[in-house]
Amino acid sequence: MTAITGFGTYVPEETITGEEIAELSGIPEDVVVEKMGVAEKHVCPPDDDHVTDMSVRAARDALTDADLSPDDLDLVVYHGSEYKDHVVWSAAADIAHRLGATEAYAKETYALCAGYPITLRELDAHLESGGVETALLVGASREEDLVDYTDTDASFMFNFGSGACATVLEADGNDTDDRTRASVRGHATLTDGSFSRDVIMPGGGSENPASHDTVDAGLHSLTVPDPDDMKRRLGEVSLSNFLTVADDALERSGYGRDDVDFVAVTHMKRSFHDYLTNELGVGDGHHYLDHHGHVQSVDQLLAIERGLNRGLVESDDTVLALAAGTGYTWAASVLDWR
Repeated sequence: MTAITGFGTYVPEETITGEEIAELSGIPEDVVVEKMGVAEKHVCPPDDDHVTDMSVRAARDALTDADLSPDDLDLVVYHGSEYKDHVVWSAAADIAHRLGATEAYAKETYALCAGYPITLRELDAHLESGGVETALLVGASREEDLVDYTDTDASFMFNFGSGACATVLEADGNDTDDRTRASVRGHATLTDGSFSRDVIMPGGGSENPASHDTVDAGLHSLTVPDPDDMKRRLGEVSLSNFLTVADDALERSGYGRDDVDFVAVTHMKRSFHDYLTNELGVGDGHHYLDHHGHVQSVDQLLAIERGLNRGLVESDDTVLALAAGTGYTWAASVLDWR
């Protein structure tokens, strides 16, 4: 069974408050803070804390937590934002080099905000099959840069924040008994591609290459072409798909909802978060990332770290890592916490 032997997180010092978002957007402060669930969130300065910078910081903490050095790694996988230091570029290779992971090969995998449980699933299978004994899973996001607070069509993205996470995974058979933080159990994933064009950045891709015209037209921010239609269609399937992947991952782990002690879930509006966690049996106010916002595929480790700090995650707990990412993909992984 694959073991998590270390993890780390990083968030930049700079923050923006819900009050400031309300001023920028014209949305009432109580809607931003209470409904959207953003008391504050961490954001990056323009010239620092690029995704590789944040990833390296989180990775070093994860390796220290696992009592390993970079040259113990066989594989480095970046699962963070596609918006990174440079376009058409391997952040994973840069991270591995800066860490000094000279024995590792590096690759990237993208599932947007569903990236953490999906990449856990991929790496779990990779380690179980042999050939790789120690892997570093690292992700980061600063997609807050792509948010236009005057675009009310994109208001559901006003919660985007910045940060990074890293997880060390080791194969069963490594001498991990004294270092294991959690054991990786079952997984499940579901995609509905009918949502694939509902959230886009109109300018900069091969369909509409970057130019003076795309910049002048403000086409390099994320937007939703038809927000009412997306909201309607997503409202019809989101809860059921979250619960489907949660139940499937639990069943593959030999568990049910009654066994869940903690749900580390993507940041979402507060009412939906409370409804979902109630359905999964962990109750209102279970935990909430209202001081981080939505940090793409970093949310699950931020939630687990917060749960540990608040005594909500303890030894022998069953932790459900649950995520959804535009595209639209829902994913879940089950962890036995030690």
